[in-house]
Amino acid sequence: MAFLTHRNLTAIEEMDKPDCDPEMLDRTYAQFPLVNRTVTGWHRTWARYIRPVLSASRTNTLLDVGSGGGDVPRAFARWAARDGFELEITAIDPDERANAFASSQPTTPGLTYRRAFTSELVAEGAQFDVVTSNHVLHHLSADELSGLLSDSEKLSTRLVLHSDIRRTRVGYPLFSLVTLPMRGSYIRVDGLTSIRRSYLAKELRAVVPTGWRVERQVPFRNLLVRRA
Repeated sequence: MAFLTHRNLTAIEEMDKPDCDPEMLDRTYAQFPLVNRTVTGWHRTWARYIRPVLSASRTNTLLDVGSGGGDVPRAFARWAARDGFELEITAIDPDERANAFASSQPTTPGLTYRRAFTSELVAEGAQFDVVTSNHVLHHLSADELSGLLSDSEKLSTRLVLHSDIRRTRVGYPLFSLVTLPMRGSYIRVDGLTSIRRSYLAKELRAVVPTGWRVERQVPFRNLLVRRA
């Protein structure tokens, strides 16, 4: 698979196109929870990184960037409640379609959706204990990545975690195979595009500033970590 040797920066995901099919887009958002539970490992990341920095004696705050359909911040809210933490979550996405879908889901206590960029929150002087994102990094240009990391440093007072796909020759055909039954959405086609656009761990290490650490996670993940 020579086409996986380098990142494909020209490939565009269907759901990122302004004229994509709205019904397929909504089905994609609806299928994200299953995919994310299977491949992202956020529950382990919650237990290892986020839960230890939360305070039991005050209300904690978390910002989730590029939240899409909102399933990851909803999971954070469930885990925080189960573990006995007060957690106020702000989930932002600049795409009005994502914000509309997330806002249409049943209300989750402590979770607020907002259509916004991180730069807007920086301009407002907002700060959060923890800043997270899932499957955002591979979408970004070099300048956009630099801006996100700079904004994340300003917005977080304790911890930043940006989790994303790691490009591998095993992950690509495996994802292609297991998502064959997921028809009527962009999950399969866009997932394969995402893998082609994603970083190797060494590629991500080469472009992040000092103070950020890249960790390889199973299966086929990069976790970009910064502690305040």
